[in-house]
Amino acid sequence: MSSTGHRDSSPDIFDSHFHIIDSRFPLVANNGYLPEDFSCADYLERMRGCHLVGGAIVSGSFQAFDQSYLLEALHALGPLFVGVTQLPATVSDQELLDLDGAGVRALRFNLKRGGSEEVTHLDALARRVHEVVGWHVELYVDSTELAGLYGTLVALPAVSIDHLGLSKAGFSTLLKLAEKGVRVKATGFGRVDFNVTTALRELYAANPDALMFGSDLPSTRAPRPYRDEDCALVIEALGDAGAQKVLCNNGLAFYRGWQKN
Repeated sequence: MSSTGHRDSSPDIFDSHFHIIDSRFPLVANNGYLPEDFSCADYLERMRGCHLVGGAIVSGSFQAFDQSYLLEALHALGPLFVGVTQLPATVSDQELLDLDGAGVRALRFNLKRGGSEEVTHLDALARRVHEVVGWHVELYVDSTELAGLYGTLVALPAVSIDHLGLSKAGFSTLLKLAEKGVRVKATGFGRVDFNVTTALRELYAANPDALMFGSDLPSTRAPRPYRDEDCALVIEALGDAGAQKVLCNNGLAFYRGWQKN
């Protein structure tokens, strides 16, 4: 299943944010919500028209600290894909090393939905996973909360923020974080309350290396799910050279440590 069928005319895409949902493995209802299954085969079929060069499988609130689904998905999709997991502060160094060996590359803090470790552990745990296995941390957080986290985030080794920060009200803080090197996921366009084209251009101007495109599939609880036009919007907003960085190179560099020529 490691094949990622594509059309030659499609731009290269590193999908920095999508979910695999497999009810064979533990799922935890989040505010009464349980998602429908979305398998690796479902994902590849949905992205069949894209030239995928890899991506990041992100653990959702409803998966909590379960690693079994993620290990299975990483095995099924193959070495072009990496994992973003959720872990308790009590995780052992050996578990971190084992997960790293399986392809996990980041730790997620879900401030929006829960299911992850508490934000009080953010600083210490982010530094620990970076020191032990070289991982970065990812935050699902409304940008209106970023001002209170600003000092912590800019001091951490490597950080990304999901879904363009969600809110116009905190966007100025997100821009400042991007200028300081924090990455921002160009994902969840149907989740935000502002003009996406304008936001992409402003973030790219602040830091051309910050933005990383992702499908956000299967777009659980999104007011408007991912559509293929979202990729075209990036190209329209940033031009071919900028879009290549955002759709592919920036994600490859952040998750896999190399640029595609």
